[in-house]
Order: sequence, then structure tokens, then C-alpha cells
Amino acid sequence: MQTFSADLHVHTLLSPCGDLEMSPANIVEAAARKQIDILGITDHNSTKHGPLVHKMAAKNGIFVLCGAEVTTKEEIHCLTFFENIEKLTLFQQYLDAHLGDVRNNPQKFGYQVVLDEDEMIVEEVDKLLIAAIDQSIDEVEAMVHKLDGMFIPAHIDRPAYSLLGQLGFLPPGLKADALEISKNTTEAELVKMHPELAGYTFIQSSDAHFPEQIGTRVTKFEIKTRSFQEISMALKGADSRRVVK
Repeated sequence: MQTFSADLHVHTLLSPCGDLEMSPANIVEAAARKQIDILGITDHNSTKHGPLVHKMAAKNGIFVLCGAEVTTKEEIHCLTFFENIEKLTLFQQYLDAHLGDVRNNPQKFGYQVVLDEDEMIVEEVDKLLIAAIDQSIDEVEAMVHKLDGMFIPAHIDRPAYSLLGQLGFLPPGLKADALEISKNTTEAELVKMHPELAGYTFIQSSDAHFPEQIGTRVTKFEIKTRSFQEISMALKGADSRRVVK
């Protein structure tokens, strides 16, 4: 087994809250400088920058999980990841179908642009990506797992846009592959307050919106090699793969 350092919650400039310096090239450069082995690209309600970051990062020996940070109708943020471009595309179609027709105001919320490898703008997304979709957390989880993806409620300890902040509890039957906590707490502190969370796998990530934030919080994976399947096994604690405490 090998130990790899992962930051699984990174926004590009496609997210309106992402700084304009969060281009794919700058993200890869920052991750390489911070010696990050695995990146998760999680723009709000969009998967469109993941494949490009994956391609560019591979040249620097960095593995990328492609996905999105979904805002459910309860306004709970959830990280989602998919193994290949076909499933990623199907999930993007799902997001497009369920995101409301609220238009972005770039002066108020920030620009939402997709770049190519030469950092030229190829698309500007009109719908406001930080708005909630019309699907519940249970419906999002079911769709993610229908596509064999990973489903991780994000920064669950935060007072807003989180599972505990919005609901106050973990819904019975919700199949979370892991739970993400913010920099403001630890697994031990959270489980002490919420004993029902004992037994879940916890991760920490940077939730980076600026290049310098990348890698400020990481999760260590003990796995054979960097792949979607190996990371998934580590979250489950399967066959000696694990998240290192």
C-alpha cells in the first residue's frame, strides 16, 4: 500500500464564488507545488471543468476525481464523484434538468466561465450555479449511486449549507460514502456531539476558492494506486484500503 495526499473539494473559476485565478492551469500548478497527489474538482452544480483538469493534472502526476458540489433543495451541499466521462455526462444532464432558471448576475455573484487548455473562454454559463436544484438529498444520493458514483455530504458541521446545519441530523437510510468536516472541527469533537455519526468515514478538504487555499486541508488515503475504485474502497475500509487517521 501507498499513502497519498488528497484534497477532494476544489472549485474552479466556473463556480461564481471561485476566484478568477482558479483556472485549470493554476489549480494544477498549485496542487503540484503543495505535493497533492489526488484532487477533487467540485464546482457548484456543474461537472464541466473536471475533464480538462484531469487531463492537465495527469501530465504532472496528479490524479483527479471529477464531479460536482450539488446544492439540494434543502440547500445542503454534497460532493459527488464519477468514474468516467460517460457517467459524468449523464450526471451533468441530470443537473441541467433540475437546476432552476435563475440567471446569474456576474457583478453580484461572479463570472461562470468554462476554459479550454489555452485558457480561452469556450462557454459562459447563464444559470446561477449556486442556486439549489429541485431534488432532495435522498434523490441526489440515489442518482449518484445509480451511476456508481461517490456521495459525500460536504462540511457537515457548518451552520449553513450543510447536512447538520439544515436538518440537524443524518436522514435515516441515506447512503453516504463518507462525511466531510470543515477545518472548524475534528472527527472526535463531532462524534462526541453526534454519537450517531460514529462508524462513518470522515474526510477533510480545503474547499478552495483561491489557489493558495489548495491543500490547506487534506485527507490521507492508504491505497495500492490512485484510481476511482481504490479511493472508493478506502472510504469503505475494504481489503486493507483505508483513510489514514
